[in-house]
Amino acid sequence: MIYEAASRSAKEILRPRFRSVVWKSLGLTILLFFGMWLGLQMLATNYLFPFLEGWTWVTSIIAWILGVGVIFGAGFLLAPISAIFAGLFLDEVADHIEETHYPDQRKGTPMPFGNSITLAIKFALLVIAVNFVALLLFLFAGLGVIVFFVANGYLLGREYFQFAAMRYRPEKEAHALRRKHWGTVFLSGMVVAGLMAIPILNILTPVFAAGMMVHLHKSIAPSDEMAHQFGR
Repeated sequence: MIYEAASRSAKEILRPRFRSVVWKSLGLTILLFFGMWLGLQMLATNYLFPFLEGWTWVTSIIAWILGVGVIFGAGFLLAPISAIFAGLFLDEVADHIEETHYPDQRKGTPMPFGNSITLAIKFALLVIAVNFVALLLFLFAGLGVIVFFVANGYLLGREYFQFAAMRYRPEKEAHALRRKHWGTVFLSGMVVAGLMAIPILNILTPVFAAGMMVHLHKSIAPSDEMAHQFGR
C-alpha cells in the first residue's frame, strides 16, 4: 500500500502540473530570500555602516557574515519555506491525481485558502523547529538522525495525510481516520522524511507528499465513505 502510493506519486513528479507547482513554490522562495538579503544589505548600508565609519575591518566582517548567513539560512530554510508556498498549490496536485487515477470517483473539495495558508505555515514552523533540535542533538549527542526521521516521519505523515483526508471529510473525521491508521500514516511520513533528507531534492517534498497521501487516503478510506462527499 505505502510502496504503491509512493511509486505512483514519484512517477507523477515529471508531469507538467506537478512541475508547475515545484517551479512556482521554488520561484517564490527564491524571491523571498533575495528580498531578505536585499533588505539586510540596505539596513546595514544605511544605518549600521555609517555608525561604524572608520572601522573598515568591522564593516567587512559584518558584510561577510551577512552574505554567508543568508546562504546558510537559505540552505536550512529552503525546504520549509518552499513548503509554505507549495501549500498554496497542493490542491492542483490532488486534482491531477484524482483526474488521472480516479476519474470515476467523486473529486475532493479544495481546502479554503485561509486554511491552506494556516496549515502550510504551521507545518513549516514545526519542521524548522524539529530540524533545529535534531541538528543540536546531532552535534552534541549523536541522536540527530534518529530524531530527524522519527519526528519528521510523524509530522510529515500527519500534516499531509490530514490535507488529503480533509478534501473528503470534516477535520474531526480526518483526525479520526488518521488515528485509526496511525502506523501506516507514520511509515508513509518516514518515506517522505527520507526525501526531505536529500539536499536539493527536498524541494520536491511537498508535491511528492501530497500526491502520495492522496493515493494512500484512497487506499485506506472505506469505500462507502469515498462515495460520499462530506460538507464542511
